[in-house]
Amino acid sequence: MSDQPTSPLPSSSPALAAADGEAKGRLGVLIGTKVTLSIDAMGGDSGPAAVVAGISRSAAKNANLNFIVHGDEAELTKLLKKRKNLKNRVEIRATTGVVTMGEKPSMAMRRTDTSMRSAIDAVRDGEAQAVVSCGNTGALMATSMIRLRKLEGVNRPAIACLWPSRNAGGFNVMLDVGADIRADQQDLLQYAMMGASYARNGLGLERPRVGLLNVGTEEHKGRAELKVAHEMIEKAAGIGSYEYVGFVEGGDIPSDKVDVIVTDGFTGNVALKTGEGTAKFVGDSLKTAFKATPLSRIAALLALTSLRRLQKRIDPRRVNGGVFLGLKGAVVKSHGSADATGVSAAIKLAYELAATGFTDRLAARVASAAASTQTDDQP
Repeated sequence: MSDQPTSPLPSSSPALAAADGEAKGRLGVLIGTKVTLSIDAMGGDSGPAAVVAGISRSAAKNANLNFIVHGDEAELTKLLKKRKNLKNRVEIRATTGVVTMGEKPSMAMRRTDTSMRSAIDAVRDGEAQAVVSCGNTGALMATSMIRLRKLEGVNRPAIACLWPSRNAGGFNVMLDVGADIRADQQDLLQYAMMGASYARNGLGLERPRVGLLNVGTEEHKGRAELKVAHEMIEKAAGIGSYEYVGFVEGGDIPSDKVDVIVTDGFTGNVALKTGEGTAKFVGDSLKTAFKATPLSRIAALLALTSLRRLQKRIDPRRVNGGVFLGLKGAVVKSHGSADATGVSAAIKLAYELAATGFTDRLAARVASAAASTQTDDQP
């Protein structure tokens, strides 16, 4: 079963903005597809300066991008005046409120004056095709669920991230990495379905390999809900058009054994932060080692090309951006500490998801899977 909806994409889909037969770029994006992104400029640790710098980088690389930027009007106007390439490509939506990193999601979702809510509402109202925010993850998910609503058949939305791997495409998909610390067997099955759909559309894999993260690969290991989920995900492989490889361990996350790693948000978030910390540690250690002696500096010069290639491969900024799966709208969560490079990476991901009509395809997949599961459950 393809993730392409059985009916054509709605006329509002940006994927129809380009002419039929036009050349395709990464993720199957039709070259020339116009997309407007809604950006929460106030949520990150580095403030709107880093966000505007990231927007400027993205705009310089992609002439088909326009932006609605939400936040403090005076500050944003000042920052945008310094970026000549953003002239006539950015609309400012003035807001007075900011969701802080320590704010409780239950409180943040009730506020109507924040840049986060304004950014989400622009997608809800059809003014933009995707939202990008560096803000409070819990608040972003809670507000998105209230304003955009969940897809039919989805119990718990999940955050999916791209993880550098040994696979030919260079990445694996892992979910959930922090939307909800809890996940029962039915949730894990839905994550497998959504993750496979993301890998199919985002990585171009016709039949993604799905694995369930556990403390071992043996079937008798793990919590009770993992054992039940193991059976459910294996049984639904035909419906989801994926290959189930069974339980996988932490060491398999960057391997070429699997394309989609399914886990609960607590475990996924710990793994994500551990991986990012390890990558930074390795990078910093290499820099220190090559500066230690004159001879090591000469060795660094000789290995410069290889070192730059390694640095790029393990740089967490270039895969910055977690995708909220299971919502009626595309939402990309950037790291709160993201710099211009990280923000630009999140914007690129949001553009690609919007330009390929990914949300429409995921909705069709979830609906088909839900209907098939209900049919199978009937006597």
